[in-house]
Amino acid sequence: MSSLANTGTKKGFSINDFNTRKKEHVPISMVTCYDFVFAKIVEETDIDIILVGDSLGNVIAGYENTIPVTVEQMIYHTEIVHRGAPSKFLVIDMPFMSYHVSVEDSLRNAGTMIKKSGAHAVKLEGGVEFYDVVKALVRASIPVMGHLGLTPQSVHKLGGYTVQGREEDKRRKLIDDAKSLVDAGACSLVLEKVPESLAKEISEAITIPTIGIGAGVHCDGQVLVLHDMLGLDAGFSPKFLKKYANLHEITKNALNDYSREVRDKQYPGKEHSYA
Repeated sequence: MSSLANTGTKKGFSINDFNTRKKEHVPISMVTCYDFVFAKIVEETDIDIILVGDSLGNVIAGYENTIPVTVEQMIYHTEIVHRGAPSKFLVIDMPFMSYHVSVEDSLRNAGTMIKKSGAHAVKLEGGVEFYDVVKALVRASIPVMGHLGLTPQSVHKLGGYTVQGREEDKRRKLIDDAKSLVDAGACSLVLEKVPESLAKEISEAITIPTIGIGAGVHCDGQVLVLHDMLGLDAGFSPKFLKKYANLHEITKNALNDYSREVRDKQYPGKEHSYA
C-alpha cells in the first residue's frame, strides 16, 4: 500500500502531491466549500483539497448560473474558507471574464486573488484557447487547475448542462484540450460530465491527475459540492451525485421542532435561562 494512502490533515496536501498521487495511483479527494463553518468541519477530515467554486453563484447567491459571480465575491468566500481550514490545499475559481480579455488582465486578476484570498492555486475553464493564459500564470508561479467537459461559464454556448464529448469531434477536442493544458503547465484537471470511457482515455493519456465530477471511476480523483453531497438541496439530484446525508430533512425538522417549542413555551426552559 502507498505511504500516501492515509494522507489527510496530518501531512497536508501540497502542490507536489498532484504528481505523486498520479504516479502512486492514490485517488485525490476534493470538495467544494464556501463558508467558515463547513470549512472548519472539512479541516478535521482527511479531504485533500478544498475548491472554492464559482458555483457559489448557484448554491449561495441563488443565481441561475455562475456567470454573474465576480472576482471580489470569489476572494471574499475564499478568505472565509481559508480561515476555517488553514491547513488544507485551497483552490479558487477564476470567474467569468476574469481571464478572457488578455494575458495581462488574467495575470492581474489571478495575482490579486491569490494574494488576498489565501488560496494556493487558481482554477479556470477551457482548453487550447487559454494555453497562453495558463502558461503565463504558471510562469508567474501561480499553480493552475484546468477544467474541461461541462464548463458552466460556457453554459449559453453549450446549450445547457449536458454531457460533453459523446460526438467524435468533441471527444477529440477534449483530448487535445487536456494535452494542451498539460503542455502549458497545469497541475491537474477537472473533468465534468463526460463519458466514463473518455475520462479514462484522457486520464491515461496525460501526466497530471484528473479530478472527476460525473466522469466515472477512472479519474485520478473526485470532487463534489459539499452542499450537494450532504443533501441540503432536496430538489438537486443529478445522476453523478451520491448524497452521503440528508441535511435538508434534518434541518427542516429541527426548525419545525424549534418553532413548535417556541409557540408552546417549551423553549427556553430553565436550563437555557439566566438567574
